Amino acid sequence: MNEDSRHRKAVPYTPASRALGVIVGFDGSDQGSRALHYAAVEAHRRDLQLTVISAFTVPRAVAGYVDSAAEITGDSLARRGAEEVLDEARDQLHGYPGHVEYRVEHGDAAGVMIARSENATHAVVGGRGRGGFVGRLLGSVSSALPAHAHCPTTVVNRRYDPDLVGGDTRFTARRDARPVIVGVDGSAHGRVAALHAAEAAGLRGTSLQLLLALPTIDSSLLWYAGRTAKESGITELEMQGLQERLDGDVRWLTGHFPDLSIEGIIEQGSPTQVMAHATERAQLTVLGTRGRGSITSALLGSVSRSVLMEAHGPVEIVPMLTDRRLNDHGEHEPVL
Repeated sequence: MNEDSRHRKAVPYTPASRALGVIVGFDGSDQGSRALHYAAVEAHRRDLQLTVISAFTVPRAVAGYVDSAAEITGDSLARRGAEEVLDEARDQLHGYPGHVEYRVEHGDAAGVMIARSENATHAVVGGRGRGGFVGRLLGSVSSALPAHAHCPTTVVNRRYDPDLVGGDTRFTARRDARPVIVGVDGSAHGRVAALHAAEAAGLRGTSLQLLLALPTIDSSLLWYAGRTAKESGITELEMQGLQERLDGDVRWLTGHFPDLSIEGIIEQGSPTQVMAHATERAQLTVLGTRGRGSITSALLGSVSRSVLMEAHGPVEIVPMLTDRRLNDHGEHEPVL
């Protein structure tokens, strides 16, 4: 059993049955506002409900002096604070044409968002904030949510400018010619990410780039038959073999998205360097949660943390989700 098979516990994913639509954690911070706008545009683009969530907890020193049931459900200071935060969200969403649900939740922000992601098609969170949803940069929320969410999660950083996004209205995106770029490495996780990236590119009316990072020594070279991780460098014949396999992924995706322009690109460099640089030219960068050891095996470790912190735009993290379209690729175990 290879690494890809050992880690493939696919999450059941039927978008039509996920009533919360696009969920976003909001804490009233600048980064929270950017995430809120991104989520609103995404929900409008996909014709889905937008669900805005504010979480609150009771400090342990305080919780011992109050009735816990009243604190969770009653008119507590903490709860009122969360409701005031949602009032800020309502003001910021003034004029939004879609359906919005506002929810106050008791509990740790990361845990709340992970739990609600089971009933959401997409989750959105900012890179940092006031300490609730996004205050700990790539800490419990920005790391835990992408790592454990039951749906794709987009992390929106400070470089996202809502004023540069709006088209006819503030919540309809203007045409953006930049591609959607997805990191692939020949694994099933990478192909799941590629499927979601293709869908995102189609909805945005732009092209898709499949990007393979090729370090000098890396287990991703095991994708090419006969290569060992101890060997360095790559011959022209081996590069041709990698490109042919990447072209095979392009053909497979094209079969499912015939109207989409798709290109497979191999770039020399570490996964962190390649994907961080890709965010400079992409309107959305997509990564899977695990892979064969190149782009995604260390996701939410050194590679993903670096990409998320250095990103020049939104980064979407896609978990291993069930998708019958994987069954016609031919180089993996069926995913039902």
